[in-house]
Amino acid sequence: MEYPFQFNIDKGIETILYITQNGTEPTFYHVSKMIYFADKLHLERYGRFICGDSYVAMRNGPVPSGIYDLLKIARGDRFIFSLPAELIDKTKNAFDVQGKCKIIRRRDVQLDFFSDSDIECLNTAIQEYGKLSFTQLKEASHDQAWNVSDENDVMEIEHIIATFKNVDGLLEHLQDQFPGVAV
Repeated sequence: MEYPFQFNIDKGIETILYITQNGTEPTFYHVSKMIYFADKLHLERYGRFICGDSYVAMRNGPVPSGIYDLLKIARGDRFIFSLPAELIDKTKNAFDVQGKCKIIRRRDVQLDFFSDSDIECLNTAIQEYGKLSFTQLKEASHDQAWNVSDENDVMEIEHIIATFKNVDGLLEHLQDQFPGVAV
């Protein structure tokens, strides 16, 4: 099944700001892992990812693809020249990257982008995983969903869901999020 969500760039930017503002090491790695753990929790409890991203199984664990692109924009990676100037400006006005991967906020997070459930799951992920070391985060994120995925390939959402308790109900929900409505 394809990811049934669409990445929300604005919410992705705010999610990066929220995590860096609320007590985790402001690096690409730590932010990516907080989002992964928050997204898994939110998907299991509420049936969706927080900003609709998809995950790639990279060597050091799952990486949210759209979030990673936003971080690379802020760092000034070469690929950004093919992107719309508005997206580049929006990202660079929100945060910067110092060195190779340290995220520096340029403004505070706009909380209006988040639901109560988004905040709940982000806070839970930060509280449970925010103080872990690189090695501890790597071990925690190398879950069954990551293990069955090929390196540098998109992690199938079914594999992520398979780590949950309510697998069938959630898969059914994602396959038909609007039962009784003609598509």
